[in-house]
Amino acid sequence: MTTHVRSYEYETAAFDPSAAMRMSGLEYMRALVAGEIGREPSIGPTIGMSVPHSLELGSAAFDCEPGDFLLNPMGFIHGGFAATVLDSALGVSVHTTLEPGWGFTTAELKINYTRAIRPDSGTLRAEGKVIHRGRKMATAEARLIGVRDGKLYAHGSTTCFLFPLAEG
Repeated sequence: MTTHVRSYEYETAAFDPSAAMRMSGLEYMRALVAGEIGREPSIGPTIGMSVPHSLELGSAAFDCEPGDFLLNPMGFIHGGFAATVLDSALGVSVHTTLEPGWGFTTAELKINYTRAIRPDSGTLRAEGKVIHRGRKMATAEARLIGVRDGKLYAHGSTTCFLFPLAEG
């Protein structure tokens, strides 16, 4: 058995309600990534996921690096890693469609795994895209693809509730 030590620094992310009240979801996410508001959410460095490298209206993409600190009992990367990265791409793609003063929350998350992720699988990319955006709900789908091999590792979908944020 080999013992590893993993440590990293992170700052607790803070939601900026005043920015969310005056900026669209796309503007908010772009400002967050640029470091103009808030901080990188701590989930990123915790699991090896980048801030979004692609943000457009209704779409978002993240890169992630599976590592041996994410293993399940069979020696593969735990399925929760793929679910978390896909959930991020799905949620941020929905976030980019929000008007100022609106928020969202996940109502449903569905993940399909198509192949095992290994610690040496290399960089994976989660690409999310909104399928439907209504007044109170949105749906999106995402794919987790190997950057090196082009293989599909997992895909998923979400339904999100949309709601006005409370002022204050």
